[in-house]
Amino acid sequence: MSKRFTITAALPYTNGPIHIGHLAGVYVPADIYARYLRLQGHDVAFICGSDEHGVPITIKAKKEGVTPQDIVDHFHANIKMSFEEFGISFDNYSRTSAEIHHETASEFFKTLYHKGDFIEETTAQLYDAEAGQFLADRFVVGTCPKCGNEESYGDQCEACGTSHNATDLINPKSAITGATPSLKETKHWFLPLDKHEAFLKEWILEGHKADWKPNVYGQCKSWIDDGLRPRAVTRDLDWGIPVPVEGGDGKVLYVWFDAPIGYISSTKEWAQREGKDWEPYWKDKNTTLVHFIGKDNIVFHCIIFPAMLKAEGSYILPENVPANEFLNLEGQKLSTSKNWAVWLPEYLKDFPEKQDVLRYVLTATAPETKDNDFTWKDFQARNNNELVAIFGNFINRVLVLTNKYYDGIVPRPNALSVIDTDTLEKVKAYPGILSKSIERYRFREASQELMNLARLGNKYLADEEPWKVVKTDPERVQTIMYIALQISAALAVVCEPFLPWSSTKLKSMLQLHPHSWAAVERGEKLLEPDHQIGKAELLFAKIEDSEIEKQLEKLAQSKLANTIANAVVEPQKETISFEDFSKLDIRVGTIIAAEKMPKAKKLLVLQVDTGIDVRTIVSGIAESFTAEEVLGKRVTVLVNLAPRALRGVESQGMILMTETPEGKLVFVNPDAAHETTNGLKIS
Repeated sequence: MSKRFTITAALPYTNGPIHIGHLAGVYVPADIYARYLRLQGHDVAFICGSDEHGVPITIKAKKEGVTPQDIVDHFHANIKMSFEEFGISFDNYSRTSAEIHHETASEFFKTLYHKGDFIEETTAQLYDAEAGQFLADRFVVGTCPKCGNEESYGDQCEACGTSHNATDLINPKSAITGATPSLKETKHWFLPLDKHEAFLKEWILEGHKADWKPNVYGQCKSWIDDGLRPRAVTRDLDWGIPVPVEGGDGKVLYVWFDAPIGYISSTKEWAQREGKDWEPYWKDKNTTLVHFIGKDNIVFHCIIFPAMLKAEGSYILPENVPANEFLNLEGQKLSTSKNWAVWLPEYLKDFPEKQDVLRYVLTATAPETKDNDFTWKDFQARNNNELVAIFGNFINRVLVLTNKYYDGIVPRPNALSVIDTDTLEKVKAYPGILSKSIERYRFREASQELMNLARLGNKYLADEEPWKVVKTDPERVQTIMYIALQISAALAVVCEPFLPWSSTKLKSMLQLHPHSWAAVERGEKLLEPDHQIGKAELLFAKIEDSEIEKQLEKLAQSKLANTIANAVVEPQKETISFEDFSKLDIRVGTIIAAEKMPKAKKLLVLQVDTGIDVRTIVSGIAESFTAEEVLGKRVTVLVNLAPRALRGVESQGMILMTETPEGKLVFVNPDAAHETTNGLKIS
């Protein structure tokens, strides 16, 4: 039976392009789900749009000397085009600067205002006298009151995920001038979340404990158990949707009040274009509403937005909010400011026609229950060892053999063996297996079950060996190839949510007529005997080491640039006399023995021939060099440093070291030409 679904994907913020963290956390799983539901024959509205208000955009505009509108226009176009080229199948992608959104958000605010659902209060807020403005959200940074992160924003700490008010920060500083702000009174409207606490407890803690992901449920429970408090829904800013009631001059709607309403306005925009009625997608209790978000948005989508919808009174509430955790890159946290990311526009340029490879890898390594790591080596391995060697290999063998034996005509099967019927029954079961995983939002699990269907096809061919049997029993081979073609067709249908580009290509090669998910589940003949298929093409191409090295080099350059940009230059020390300097006895020596200091992570015990003696020096270089690596090294030694006992070993000097711009520890080179002798005094 067909059902109606409204699926929303978190509105991307228009101050930068899309990267793999966004894709893995939100857009790929949401797209898999939407495509799956469409294949099931359901009525789906898959909704998104650009989030174009808020402080980070105004900060970026100030830095670049342009207007906020310039910033959002540029990145809205960039993001929208990237999604289209990547294949995210939104039914509508809108933007919060659109007139229809301003109207929708303003009307929503006024409805709650006239119902008396807001608290109007004059409170003391942080104010930057030098800049002449209040410091909303990310205009202020300081120490998080919960985890102690010294770079927390005024609305949220990115280290621990806690949401708070700017006045909660310890040692706040203005992000505009760096000045310490003062407190100044200003009037704002607040949504009294405490009044909705009983409803939220019942709806979330009792109603969704069993079906919401543990990370989502746990964060909501923590917030509710801590006691909900009124939350401001307006800000002292000049960029955003003006507060549409008396007394709202110079104020705008808080971006986290305005942004989720963007789902509603985007649905309205879509409905107007398609000649539909938008209201059933948001107000019919028979509609299933699902929000796909990252873990940093859980509170807003599970507590604040539902409280807004409940207060308004005519809207449905989300049935599920399957938030993912964060994706790291090569063992480090993704960072826009440090350019530590794989940007979608760059990926599409570097890997043309490989959208599905990234979709597959991000799904197979999705951070569904905990943070996970993307590495370029794993990306290459999953493409070459899974997509190419398993899925692509099976399809290629089937099409090549069908064209070789039958000129591309699907052969008529003869009597089926036990293995034939058993294989067809297994194929028939796969849609149900995939559905079970997808409907529980276990897309990672589902991607591996999809690959298992391709493995089934490979095993069937390997066991039946049609290339051998054709010499002795050509009638049997007709049946083998018929079964193999049915598996290929089933793959073409059920891979569509995960690998849409490959599904389209495979359907074209098979000249496959449209078939539903249910047709595979019913075990229908997807390719009839005498059907003409096309020629074999490679479904997936191998990724070479050189392509991966290029990406790793790009990251290395980002790391180097960031290291140089953030290098801390120590101030000059106190001035000394020449007599002080002349007291230093620095000589060239050779390391003739070395061993790791027991139970010490950083220390090596060295025997150094200084030319005047052989002495023991304990050096803290064990994290950069092994004992074997330093043997025979010529080093610069300060020999008249007072002896010092380190872990019971007397150190009789100091090896002079320095760092490269990349932060790598290296020996101070005593003689680039290696022509000096031990004991040479440097003066």
